Amino acid sequence: MLENIEFANPKLLWLLLLVPALVLWYVLRHKKQEASLSFSDLNGFTKLPKTWKSYLRHLLFVLKMAALALLIVALARPQSSSTNSTSNIEGIDIVMAMDVSGSMLARDLKPDRLTAAKRVASDFVKDRPGDRMGLVIFSGETFTQVPLTTDHGVMLNMLAEMKNGLIDDGTAIGDGLATAISRLKDSEAISKVVILLTDGMNNAGSIDPYTAAEMAKLYGVRVYTIGVGSYGTAPYPVQTPFGTQIQQMKVDIDEKLLTTIANQTGGKYFRATSNQKLDEVYQEIDKLERSKIEVTEFRRLHEEFYPLVALALALLLLEFLLRKTIFKTLTD
Repeated sequence: MLENIEFANPKLLWLLLLVPALVLWYVLRHKKQEASLSFSDLNGFTKLPKTWKSYLRHLLFVLKMAALALLIVALARPQSSSTNSTSNIEGIDIVMAMDVSGSMLARDLKPDRLTAAKRVASDFVKDRPGDRMGLVIFSGETFTQVPLTTDHGVMLNMLAEMKNGLIDDGTAIGDGLATAISRLKDSEAISKVVILLTDGMNNAGSIDPYTAAEMAKLYGVRVYTIGVGSYGTAPYPVQTPFGTQIQQMKVDIDEKLLTTIANQTGGKYFRATSNQKLDEVYQEIDKLERSKIEVTEFRRLHEEFYPLVALALALLLLEFLLRKTIFKTLTD
């Protein structure tokens, strides 16, 4: 029980040093007050019986000191506490919206953008075992690969199998974001997040990306956007009659759009120009989302000094009664 006790005014406990000081004063004072007589022989007094009062004559002082100590501890206000923490009960729901269009095969990231994105996303999933995860892929169309789930094994398997060519080519950013939001809109999680990764401009789909951003804001979904690709041109594999050849293709990422979506929803836009930068982006998102979890702890303090005061008063009352009855002296 004492492990759960703390004091509101712990410095007042130093006053307990008064108790040994008063005991020392009492002992010295008692010795000075004892009368001394000179006798030629003390043998006549050695056989005198001692009464029980002589043994208990110091009880009054003991009661006072005990009451004083109890009152000092009571002044320090001992308190016990009961806590009720609600942190991490619901966790964070995160949907990854991944671009799988043909341009994600560009090799400015190694071995290519898509493979690098899959690897970093997998590491991100492994580092967040307490969150529900979902996966939406998009190019010219959009598809929910994994609904929100706590089964991260399924999520990791689907990320590993994700590839270009599963759906029609193009870059439907608005549709991809809207599909991810639809997976989160009914969530009761503390935090709802979409990580949207793309390397191009919106050129397909039926939903305008700005409208999708408004939807995210309406449902309280925070969107982190990632633009993947180097600046200028990037090597891109092109199929020719002579086999696969590498050609330099212009990198064209709509950073204005991605920045607006992030800012409008309370997220942040990142540009990943290399594998290292992409790693850093996911690490920063991981830190940002962990900092978003506020541990709500309800703590109720219970004052424990009342019994101490009651006991101290009882001891003082007992001391008073004994002093006025059994230990009554002529000076009282």
